[in-house]
Amino acid sequence: MTKVRNPALLTLVYAILAVACLFILIPVLWMISTSIKAETDIFAIPPRWLPEKVTFDAFSRIWTNYPFGTYFVNSLLSVSLATVLSLFFSTLAGFGASRFQFKGKGAFLTFLLVTQMFPSIMLLIPFYKIMQMLGLLDSLAGLVLTYISFTIPFCSWMMMGYFNTISKEIDQAAMIDGCSRLRLFWQILLPLTLPGVAATAIYSFIAGWNEYIFALVLITTETNKTLPIGIGQLIGQYKIVWNDLMAASLAASVPLTILFLFMQKYFISSLTAGAVKS
Repeated sequence: MTKVRNPALLTLVYAILAVACLFILIPVLWMISTSIKAETDIFAIPPRWLPEKVTFDAFSRIWTNYPFGTYFVNSLLSVSLATVLSLFFSTLAGFGASRFQFKGKGAFLTFLLVTQMFPSIMLLIPFYKIMQMLGLLDSLAGLVLTYISFTIPFCSWMMMGYFNTISKEIDQAAMIDGCSRLRLFWQILLPLTLPGVAATAIYSFIAGWNEYIFALVLITTETNKTLPIGIGQLIGQYKIVWNDLMAASLAASVPLTILFLFMQKYFISSLTAGAVKS
């Protein structure tokens, strides 16, 4: 028996969703509109949604008048490396926590979870002192260590949850056929957890790409600054160049958009359906 949907209720649901989407899109549309406006249009009263004359000078200025390219490369290098390292360690940790029983496992998992309970700003001074002792102040290597220390605990929990969804009968069948633990992990279980790997990669990349406070404190020279710091510097003491600021923000959102578009195909449910015959 199929349920007959109420057309009025369905229309109401779609109307609510449309209004919610509109509230989400308005700031993005305003940011796009501001980035292609001339300065006279930005401060026009009443505000104008559409500029009288479309100009892309702001997108040109962020690459020529500011070291935006350096900021972009620094962010891309540090965050990409941090994401790869976070995926590597959290995937192994998730596999071990899901498939092995060992003394102190509960305490270990609790410790990983407790580390996420404290605001990151509380760790700013300890991180600064540690990086100072290691000689990693004002370096991208120090930023990478900082980023992975934030992402590995939560990513390990995420990956453990994905490994737990895979039946252990797959492990037993592979081990009977002579498969080693390493081969089981690399060739059998890891491909089945691609949705988890994709979700973990997106979380780790976004966390590092948007990080501002630690990068601001740990990095001092202009050549090592990251994208959030560079965008923040567009806010001057006496003047804010709004069109440049919005153009830089749009450019900074491009890698995140590309990453999500590339990874979304892995968000498929029931990847393990049919892997075990019942």
